[in-house]
Amino acid sequence: MLRKTDFYIDGKWIAPVVAKELEVINPADEQAFAVISLGSAADVDKAVSAARKAFTTWSVTSREERLAWLERLLAVYKSRIADMAKAISSEMGAPITMALDEQAASGTGHIKAFIRSLKEFEFERPLNGHDTVRLAYEPIGVCGLITPWNWPMNQVVLKVVPAIAAGCTVILKPSEIAPISSVIFAEMVDASGLPAGVFNLVNGDGPSVGAAMSAHPGIDMMSFTGSTRAGVAVTKAAADTVKRVSLELGGKSPNIVFADSDVEAAVKRGVEHVFNNTGQSCNAPTRMLVERSVYGKATEIAAETAKATKVGDPSQDGDHMGPLVSEMQFNKVQGLIEQGIKEGARLIAGGTGRPEGFNRGYYVRPTVFADVNNDMVIAREEIFGPVLAMIPFDTEEEAVEIANDTPYGLAAYIQSGDRERIKRVSKQLRAGMVRINGADHAADAPFGGYKQSGIGREGGHFGIEDFLEVKAISGWEDNAA
Repeated sequence: MLRKTDFYIDGKWIAPVVAKELEVINPADEQAFAVISLGSAADVDKAVSAARKAFTTWSVTSREERLAWLERLLAVYKSRIADMAKAISSEMGAPITMALDEQAASGTGHIKAFIRSLKEFEFERPLNGHDTVRLAYEPIGVCGLITPWNWPMNQVVLKVVPAIAAGCTVILKPSEIAPISSVIFAEMVDASGLPAGVFNLVNGDGPSVGAAMSAHPGIDMMSFTGSTRAGVAVTKAAADTVKRVSLELGGKSPNIVFADSDVEAAVKRGVEHVFNNTGQSCNAPTRMLVERSVYGKATEIAAETAKATKVGDPSQDGDHMGPLVSEMQFNKVQGLIEQGIKEGARLIAGGTGRPEGFNRGYYVRPTVFADVNNDMVIAREEIFGPVLAMIPFDTEEEAVEIANDTPYGLAAYIQSGDRERIKRVSKQLRAGMVRINGADHAADAPFGGYKQSGIGREGGHFGIEDFLEVKAISGWEDNAA
């Protein structure tokens, strides 16, 4: 049993103020493989004190000093990427090949992107048209960071690295469901030679550590990724101290498949995207809107793709789907599949229960519903499992209307061979990110959404800017005698 019960505060590994241990469960076999401690408000106080002290010196470091640290962190991260992948696979069930090539590798990609962005970022610039007005971008202060379990390093690096690159100091609370990867990240930070107190790690749950961070008067900003419900709670707790809140929340992303696209490739790609990471991605294209003239063909392709999807042990190499992260998530997904059946959607692949050959572990069947309408629960609620809802449409206008008829607005996808239609529709979709015909989302591009999908943007230049205040200095004279 792996024991990681200490917290990383002020450059040292220290025991929690009050011991409260929690087992970390491997979702593949439902057995504990590690033990951590759950922190308390007293641990948060210690971390805030360390971060505030460190901010006085770290906030005035040069760009070159921060770049040098990023380069050291990147080297350490690369040297331990296999350890990181193993931890992620064990704690949240990502197949080891995917854990290495996508999950752990996302951290490397984002660090590289932030290095590029930091080199180019203008921390001082003149206001357009005003020679004597200077804009100064300065670190906001101590930042509380709360990250989820579904893409652990993607989210940890998207928050920790730009905050520190901006000159802030941080307290990280990773998900208590998948905390071991963040402990390894803290070990990497320690090995990178970052000054004490700039980065701090306190494990814990939302009602204790998360709430204490959100309400703490010594924390200047909260950055949260997770469910919309929890994001609302963070925002309310932060309101009394009027701190900045950045949120990356849920999604129910539409994937519009027009008849003039390569339908077979588009549908297959869309189904595989939903099933990647066992459906546990906030930007997954879980509503597939298909033009009616090719709808029958599309449902056949989707069903065939789902039935061909392999489910297997995450510790084994290969291109297969692993389990859901926890018993709670397993029960939620099972309940929503049952809900879809009761609502009258046509089940064309998968369904309730574990896949054949599995009698333990939180494995689910890759599932596709056809003939869904946008009023059904399975079309409106974020399922966060490998469940696709297929909805027919007749006109471009109807497709846009259905796509936007959601409380979320994180991502949207368009499949079409008509470039003018693609431009027209992409501008009408109320989403923070639009991906066309399978295009990738660049690491430097802003990640975030409209409506209940969040506030703010992560990644690259935008990610650094999120952790900065803007100061206007009037009367500035560059060439004063």
